[in-house]
Amino acid sequence: MRAIMVMFDTLNRRFLPPYGAEGVHAPHFERLGRSAAVFDNAYAGSMPCMPARREIHTGRHNFLHRSWGPLEPFDDSVPEMLSRAGVYTHLVTDHYHYWEDGGATYHNRYNSYELFRGQEGDKWKGHVADPELPPTLSWRPDAGRRQDAVNRLHLATEDRHPQTLTVDAGLAFLETNAADDNWFLQIECFDPHEPFFTYDEHRSHYLHDTPGVRSDWPDYRRVTESSDDVAQVRAEYAALLSMCDASLGRVLDAMDTHDLWSDTLLIVCTDHGLLLGEHGWWGKNVQPWYDENIHTPLFIWDPRSAVRGERRASLVQTVDFGPTLLDFFGVPTPGLMQGSPLGDAVAADTPVRDAGLFGSFGGQVNVTDGRYVYMRAPVLPSNEPLFEHTLMPTHMASRFAPEELTGAELIPPLPFTKGVPVLRIPGRAWGNPYAYGTVLFDLETDPGQLHPLLDDALELRMAELLTGLMRASDAPESQFARLGLPAEGPVTGEHLLARAQHDLALGSAQELPGEGEFARDSVNVTTPLGELLGDARTRGVVLRHLPLVANPEFARRVADRSPWQLAAVTPGVSVSVLRELDAELAASGARTGS
Repeated sequence: MRAIMVMFDTLNRRFLPPYGAEGVHAPHFERLGRSAAVFDNAYAGSMPCMPARREIHTGRHNFLHRSWGPLEPFDDSVPEMLSRAGVYTHLVTDHYHYWEDGGATYHNRYNSYELFRGQEGDKWKGHVADPELPPTLSWRPDAGRRQDAVNRLHLATEDRHPQTLTVDAGLAFLETNAADDNWFLQIECFDPHEPFFTYDEHRSHYLHDTPGVRSDWPDYRRVTESSDDVAQVRAEYAALLSMCDASLGRVLDAMDTHDLWSDTLLIVCTDHGLLLGEHGWWGKNVQPWYDENIHTPLFIWDPRSAVRGERRASLVQTVDFGPTLLDFFGVPTPGLMQGSPLGDAVAADTPVRDAGLFGSFGGQVNVTDGRYVYMRAPVLPSNEPLFEHTLMPTHMASRFAPEELTGAELIPPLPFTKGVPVLRIPGRAWGNPYAYGTVLFDLETDPGQLHPLLDDALELRMAELLTGLMRASDAPESQFARLGLPAEGPVTGEHLLARAQHDLALGSAQELPGEGEFARDSVNVTTPLGELLGDARTRGVVLRHLPLVANPEFARRVADRSPWQLAAVTPGVSVSVLRELDAELAASGARTGS
């Protein structure tokens, strides 16, 4: 028995022809749809990248206990378990977060691995002289754009691109080992994650004389660009997806060449999608986990049932990938895993679960039953209490700073830590989800999630599902307190929040006014925050309306941004707050540059 997982990062199912996309050149995804079971209700769980990979390794949700970070000493790792059971495991990837501080324990769980450099801001090639930075719509700091521009100097042709090299290495593994048994190959591509850097062959399907500034790297913020610019960015994403499609075709060709369909499991998946203008947003993390980001594509070929070209309605999640691999190789699934093997779901669409849990650390905690989606926001504007639970205090690309650890406590073991105590550390979220409120959507009648429902009976049922899944996930009591849900006992009408927070939900959905609406000679909400905070006439006004910039470190990082830009990236700065601030700035009498 052999198994292959092909994983593309940031794969939006709404851009794939097997999921109804039109005008996207992806013939090999269409071919895959005819060659495997296609899951219509696959959902991610813990977001974003490394939390999702922890789910693949451990079969457990990550986001209720910890943010982005490495595998923990007490974690079960599916590749490691397979290796111990005599299954050779090999990883090929250009996903550079593996070799940052927050991902350093994952790739070492495989028997062998190959890593390919150069994606995004990967600190790869060293150039002392600054490269020329092309025009962009991005507000991204120059350090990240600079490194990306340096990396691209070394990727002039497609054969040198890290995606190409990753797939080359995967195919080389197949060529070498196709005649052998008992192996698992993970081909993991960073693409089509932003930046959407690809080549003219793939761009020619979409991009000709598209008006607007060429930009292939959207920020994680509200859309402030024109419809032409939005269309251009979406086309850049589609072009990179077409390059991914060509890579997928090479893998499918190898399946044919080596006759692997007879005994080789094939899983083609992603960690999450991406907002490309939908809901008025770019990206992920700072906004709710809307359907475009969390409802993912999933294709599985299982030689045991040999199901081809059939749809599957069973509700499945990322936590199921690891148990599926263990089951395929006959390795027992540890009792601590929350996921389930998907062999029966592939064979006969056997139900796997009634509801799925998803979210990111410190964000809304969400549940879906496949039709309704319930997004639970915190009760308090402070989004507290919130704690990290870890023995590996590491962020995405850095260690925890000493000042972050001054409040750390060593607490007794959690139910899944195998008797090991853990550090409990005051945590911080990517943004403040309180601003979005608690919302309930019906995906059947409102697939765009534009009209939140107010239905107490339905909210109660979804809150019960959410609370049950949190308890089954051994969520700490602090999470129940943060969300205003009972850690024990029944969920009642007193715990409902959608009506109480409906105004927050409506306010967060307001369109951000254009920057030009505020333009004038005196200071206004388009004036840099550094200038506003440095003027005694405006500092108090800003701090009263934007208390988040009272933090000196945060104020330093956003000094070159205006309150208007802050509203575009921070959900806690509403349109009404922005207008009130602008009116008081106008009354202050201060002038720009004075």
